[in-house]
Amino acid sequence: MNFETKQDVLDWYEGNERALTPEFISTIPWNEVKDVPLSEDLVPVLIYMRDIEILTDMYHEELRRTPTGKDSVISKFMERWGVEEITHGELINRFLNEAGFPTPKTWKEDVISSVTQKYHTYARILTSLTNCVGKSFTATHMTYGAINELSAAQSYRRLIDQADHPVLTHIVKGIIKEESVHTQFYLSVARLELNKSPFARKIARFVIENFWNPVGTGARPQELSDYAVAKLFQGSQGREWIERLITKKVRNLPGFDGITRVTDKITSVSENTPLEVPNLISVNRSYP
Repeated sequence: MNFETKQDVLDWYEGNERALTPEFISTIPWNEVKDVPLSEDLVPVLIYMRDIEILTDMYHEELRRTPTGKDSVISKFMERWGVEEITHGELINRFLNEAGFPTPKTWKEDVISSVTQKYHTYARILTSLTNCVGKSFTATHMTYGAINELSAAQSYRRLIDQADHPVLTHIVKGIIKEESVHTQFYLSVARLELNKSPFARKIARFVIENFWNPVGTGARPQELSDYAVAKLFQGSQGREWIERLITKKVRNLPGFDGITRVTDKITSVSENTPLEVPNLISVNRSYP
């Protein structure tokens, strides 16, 4: 799709109805979840995914302090984006409970409070630096967001294949539909912003090439995030999946031809992380 302005992108986005409507959610056969066992080695992956979705409000708040977050179009998008992502986390959490892996009633608060002060300090410093660059940094924010949304959608697709659970598949396909719409918004706005100036392209390329990491890095325990990435994208098949469905799409953005950071980073994590199920008590306080 080609859009001429950010408002055109927002209009397109708002014209897409939600996939996870109350009607859709009411069709989820929760009573059938236990009919098919969930492999325990996927529980940490689901916890990681759930946590990332729930921390959307935190990321939104960080962005609000920048020119990007103050942009009227992007701000409007993020209001709905935040609601949709939190719904994703809530559905994943309920699935875990129905599958026999109970979480406490305070799980949301536990996830939010477990983010370290070190992470919050780093986020504030980064915000200050981006504010020095000003509106030119919006291209970087949108490119970063596009990569994260592409990664999320492909992670969910890999989860469907590995879990082979009919109820989880039903839920995750709904989540993927919403993540795909988010991806299109980020990619479209990123392209518009990158086309504005060589400076915006240089900054975005430099940041992605040197600092991009899988979403949640720093906000979640490293052991948990590394395990989830390795579990979902292990081996040559995982590398090919990332290269074909994420990296090649990023290369189509202005100024990103030939970039390899996403493929290289995910492959490195996958190759260097042992697939031993993490100690959930130590990596996530919200899990009993």
